[in-house]
Amino acid sequence: MITLKRVKNLSVYEEKFNKSWVYKELHEARNVKPSFSWGLILGIIFTGIDQILFRGKLPFTLRHKHADHETLKMADKMPKIDYPKPDNIITFDKTSSVYLTGTNHTDNQPVHLKLKDPELPIKYTLDKYDEPAQRYCPAGVYEVQYENDLAKFVINSQNCIHCKTCDIKEPSQNITWVTPEGGGGPKYGNM
Repeated sequence: MITLKRVKNLSVYEEKFNKSWVYKELHEARNVKPSFSWGLILGIIFTGIDQILFRGKLPFTLRHKHADHETLKMADKMPKIDYPKPDNIITFDKTSSVYLTGTNHTDNQPVHLKLKDPELPIKYTLDKYDEPAQRYCPAGVYEVQYENDLAKFVINSQNCIHCKTCDIKEPSQNITWVTPEGGGGPKYGNM
């Protein structure tokens, strides 16, 4: 049970974070990534000026022009990528990589990856984008399975490493990542 004292202490989290060295470092680097939307050369030049001359203290903040999910291109407009099989020296399969994260979700835990519309992955994003969740998820949480020539969208939430890529990259914004119960996320103890 959450006590009033704990809630009261939690309310000062943002204030303490804003006074921390972490906030200072993140704030000083805030313009690096957005500057590369101007191209590689201009991005490098601006970042040099921002980080070396001004030490991240320019009096403005650059913003991205579009949300990440708005930049995904239709599948029929893109070449199909043939990924080589993992060599187990430099590249590894998703299952082995998920194992290294130390992720452990209980079997009976409620799914923490919510679909606003459960029909959308098959009826819309599979056709338009070849259901990108099965590729952008680094842990293989999402897959399209076929049974009797019928496609089915499957969520293997027990593999989730809590990167929230699905919440950010999903073109229809249909997937919402919520905090899972039990704190069984990645531990990265074997890295």
